[in-house]
Amino acid sequence: MVTRACISINNRCNLNCTYCHFHEKKDYIQEDNMDVITILDIITSHIEDNDIDLFKLGFVGNGEPMLDYEKLKQYIAHIGDYLKSGRIAAYTITNGLLVDCEKLEFFKEYNVNVGFSVDGISAIHDKYRCGTHERVMENIALYKEVNGKYPSMNCTVGKEIIDNPEATIGFFEQFGNRITFSRMIGKQGISLSDFNAFLNKAMERLNVRTGGYDCTMYGGMCGAGMDNIFYANGKIFICGNCIDLPFSMPYDTPLNEVSFDVIDFDRSCCFKEVFTG
Repeated sequence: MVTRACISINNRCNLNCTYCHFHEKKDYIQEDNMDVITILDIITSHIEDNDIDLFKLGFVGNGEPMLDYEKLKQYIAHIGDYLKSGRIAAYTITNGLLVDCEKLEFFKEYNVNVGFSVDGISAIHDKYRCGTHERVMENIALYKEVNGKYPSMNCTVGKEIIDNPEATIGFFEQFGNRITFSRMIGKQGISLSDFNAFLNKAMERLNVRTGGYDCTMYGGMCGAGMDNIFYANGKIFICGNCIDLPFSMPYDTPLNEVSFDVIDFDRSCCFKEVFTG
């Protein structure tokens, strides 16, 4: 049964990060042609029909959510009662450039978690993320001012971090928050074994997101075809990394009817990497 979903609310970004794997899927990423309010109504009906205590919902995907902040506000307010009661736990992930006090206060009001993408020390972050480290850190400080704590953070792990793990681990130790490390995939990607070796080092000193049937990109098992779905391009996909694979359904499909014919595979491996060989 579906208990988690991500909705890609746009397909545009204000950065051009060199490792972004959506660049390699540009022929498959289309203009948004789905009604997000309809999706939210389907999700809340699914929650009520199945008496679900907690549904996890991400407003993330192919672009930078803050570029469409007014739409995002509308979506969040539409499910406001579910967010405030805790039946929906929502989050979004931002590159941190367009954050301000008004936005942060709004997310705080509705219990929406805001994660910041920051790739550790400035030398590595700026190489891949367009020289934005200083501005991102300023807005991370602003988040702490509004919320009284540092935000969760997402760090993409590539060769530079693998070669010098101590610099990255030491950088994140100062915050005392939860860190999601994501394996760099695509043409600049690193091996799963190298990534897991780094995670093991990081977990000795940091609060690292890992485990469960989620995604091998984050150090867990592959959850493709289980309880998590991804909305984008007017369709429901098996995974956000699989929008270029032939596994999709119309976006307005009731969630009790969502089903993917997934082959049995070793879930310590990424479904896409298994499927494509």
